[in-house]
Amino acid sequence: DDALPQIKKEYIDTGKAKIVFRHFPLVSIHPQAQKASESTECVRAKGGDSAFFKMHDKIFENQNDLSIDNLKKMAKDLGYNIDTCLDSGEKSSIVTKDLSEGESYGISGTPTFFINGRMIEGAYPYESFQQIIDENHKET
Repeated sequence: DDALPQIKKEYIDTGKAKIVFRHFPLVSIHPQAQKASESTECVRAKGGDSAFFKMHDKIFENQNDLSIDNLKKMAKDLGYNIDTCLDSGEKSSIVTKDLSEGESYGISGTPTFFINGRMIEGAYPYESFQQIIDENHKET
């Protein structure tokens, strides 16, 4: 869906909203999700938030092959060597913590969004997010 780029332009870039990404690997249906999530954190450690989102996007573009070798290749294509980080599992605790927190909030699937504490489950068009954000955003 094209909602995120529009939300970024209209709300995040203008300072009206903030995006906070949390991992929620559904390993029961996506066995490679844990390592895929860890790979984004390995890339973030080397290149910051922009690198994280570039890796995130690459993963979603290549969902059919998220083997560890392919995750490492995707990172290398972005200019980052994450071999040691991914093999060691050093970022697994970040992913596990996000998953536990999500479960404590009642999340059971992805995507799930919170807008001023209001939980929205599922993918929606930009207009739906726009309406909810505008309802919750008061200009001062």
